[in-house]
Amino acid sequence: MKVDLFDFELPPERIALRPARPRDAARMLIVQEQSGFQDRTVADLPGCLQSGDVLVFNDTRVIPAQLEGRRGEAKIGATLHKRVDLRRWQAFIRNAKRVREKDRIEFGGGVSAIAERRLPDGSLVLAFEGDEPVELLLERAGRMPLPPYIAGKRATDEQDREDYQTMFAREDGAVAAPTAALHFTPELIAALDEAGIGRETLTLHVGAGTFLPVKAEDTDDHAMHFEWGRIDTSTAERLNRARAAGGRIISVGTTSLRLLESAADECGIIAAFEGDTDIFITPGYHFRAIDGLMTNFHLPKSTLFMLVSALMGRERMHDAYAHAIAEKYRFYSYGDSSLLLP
Repeated sequence: MKVDLFDFELPPERIALRPARPRDAARMLIVQEQSGFQDRTVADLPGCLQSGDVLVFNDTRVIPAQLEGRRGEAKIGATLHKRVDLRRWQAFIRNAKRVREKDRIEFGGGVSAIAERRLPDGSLVLAFEGDEPVELLLERAGRMPLPPYIAGKRATDEQDREDYQTMFAREDGAVAAPTAALHFTPELIAALDEAGIGRETLTLHVGAGTFLPVKAEDTDDHAMHFEWGRIDTSTAERLNRARAAGGRIISVGTTSLRLLESAADECGIIAAFEGDTDIFITPGYHFRAIDGLMTNFHLPKSTLFMLVSALMGRERMHDAYAHAIAEKYRFYSYGDSSLLLP
């Protein structure tokens, strides 16, 4: 499909630079196939679902993956993208022409890495020096990797270390937040429990390529980046039982959705999964594992807007986004939410 089919105009003032407070005060647009749009708030979620439904969260934890350093006199920026092993990370490099293989990049605070090799997509594999765990080095030298549409408008600060992390964050490894879950609070979870709404967690370490606009003119020419994920056997079994009993599987975020769909067979049975996925969901895709999606509002021409268009229909999602813009919803990572129920 032509990528331009997924374009739309977004006024810059609709991009949220800070989250709603409290988190569950964010607005939520309910989109169904056959009814009008409903303007609600995330705090209303328990009344928008049914007893027996199950929400699926991503428990990945964002690491301070944005680094600024030097190779000699050259300023070098690095955004870690995907772990290779305990000491090596694939990274997108700013000013990459000034870095050759085997060069040492100094990131300050005694943190340095060797540029081991350049990959076909232009990224570099960085091997961090020393014996300390890389996570400790990043805490010392790194910043939270806010998306460019936020970082380009204001500086990253200490508040982002809390704001850009979900209450479910447990497994270190993401370089972008699973932003749909940023809206959840202990009070909201308690209300969901009381309403009989179940919850499960999986892990997908979100990579920096997830939110980038597609540069190809046709979706067939776009190559997705790989991301590592895991669903354990007991979680898969509970999800299958819940669905067999009539409950709906509602993915909280496109990251959870992509892993669930990667783990499901043609009959919709979810299996245990551990490994990389580069699943790319566009209109025409047959959803197997999920019955609904809670997600924020995405970038024009992005793989994520293509995904929601696959779930609800491209024209329906264009109409939904036009409604959200007219009603002054807040967009992107720190923005408002939507509940998509096909």
